[in-house]
Amino acid sequence: MSRNAKINGLLLLLVAALAVLPLALGLGDHKEEPFAGADAEAETAITELDPDYEPWFSPLYEPPSGEIESSLFALQAAIGAGVLAYCFGLRRGRRQGEARARTGAGDAADTDTTAGADTDTTAGAGTGAGDGTAPGRRD
Repeated sequence: MSRNAKINGLLLLLVAALAVLPLALGLGDHKEEPFAGADAEAETAITELDPDYEPWFSPLYEPPSGEIESSLFALQAAIGAGVLAYCFGLRRGRRQGEARARTGAGDAADTDTTAGADTDTTAGAGTGAGDGTAPGRRD
């Protein structure tokens, strides 16, 4: 097993532990909504400190339920992850292409396979051979 595979496996195990440990340890069992998020926690703290506080802004869209709000947040996270993965993949592909161009490994793949195909096949056949007319053209 290569070093990169070991590191990737360890990182995957760490991410799984971060997802499972809060559930397994029962963190948040004493709360009404254990995993509501930082916005709800901040709102609760503000209303406890200053009950007369009025927000400066109101949301543009208020989802009808918490489940829809969670799904929209998950969709936003998925789109963000997709954009990041695309950018990282594009950057890696460009670096690999530059590395191939520097080493000359891409020379065989980058050459035009039709080289020589656009040469005049009728040269020397009598038409257009040195008389100033286009190849294959008869005047």
